[in-house]
Amino acid sequence: MTFDGRQLAAFLAIVQHGSLGRAAEELHITQPGLSRTIKRLEEQLGAPLFERNSKGMLLTPIGEALLPRATLLQQESAHAIEEINAMRGLAKGTIKVGSIGSVASHILPMAIDRVLNRWPNLRVYVIEGVWDRLAEGLNKHEIDIALGVAMEDSDDIVAIADCRWEDNSYIVASPAHPLHAQTTVSLADTLHHRWATMPRGTAPFNHMRDIFRAHGITPPNVVVETRSVVMLKSLVSEAGFLSWMSGTMYEAESKAGLIEALPIKNIKATRSLTAFRRRKGILPKPAVKLIEELRLIAAGG
Repeated sequence: MTFDGRQLAAFLAIVQHGSLGRAAEELHITQPGLSRTIKRLEEQLGAPLFERNSKGMLLTPIGEALLPRATLLQQESAHAIEEINAMRGLAKGTIKVGSIGSVASHILPMAIDRVLNRWPNLRVYVIEGVWDRLAEGLNKHEIDIALGVAMEDSDDIVAIADCRWEDNSYIVASPAHPLHAQTTVSLADTLHHRWATMPRGTAPFNHMRDIFRAHGITPPNVVVETRSVVMLKSLVSEAGFLSWMSGTMYEAESKAGLIEALPIKNIKATRSLTAFRRRKGILPKPAVKLIEELRLIAAGG
């Protein structure tokens, strides 16, 4: 059986958007025209692909069986066209990605650089923030990929396989901070100084709190909470605050002699980072290109 590319595109658009109306808008055709296209595909298969209910267009068992095959056929066709377009310098589209600060400081720029070296006509839209902001961006379709701390999948958001890294976090201070003058520094020593961190409830704050508790020490009294990475770095380098940051997050400031990790022994604060997507729908092609590069970086390639 031979499939018509337009019919498969119509089928996948309805799956992604969950309704005829939104799918028709994306494909720039009328809703009746889209209905006729799907009807012809169903007649060719001899079975309905969708059933309508109050939640929109839901796949039938036959539709579920067709979905992975239709996706693969469309992707293979698209990859062939994209490879040719890349050779001709014509590939276009927008990668929409969100990231926590530590990934935005290191992994994401590397992946973007690699993608744009291959596909120079693509554009990239990035938002940076803590997880609740990224989750909101995914659910509102502002972004297609979110890069953050590994966690359990939810009803709406799932991790992407093979896109996982690790990084280490540290208690940081300016080189002039009095704790740097001590021969040895303990976690308890940091409790007597001013702290600034990401807000309570965010992944960085929870990570810091858990490390203190794991060593039987009450977490520090944080006097400044902010979602601004720039503000945190300034409070550390300019105002003498302590903070909790991943190594990649303050790497540039460390090289410039503005921020240094405190030499606290026997403290290992490693966390896993990964990429996330919406559970429902198909990743846009530009997003797939970024994921491919992220997988290579995660694998050490």
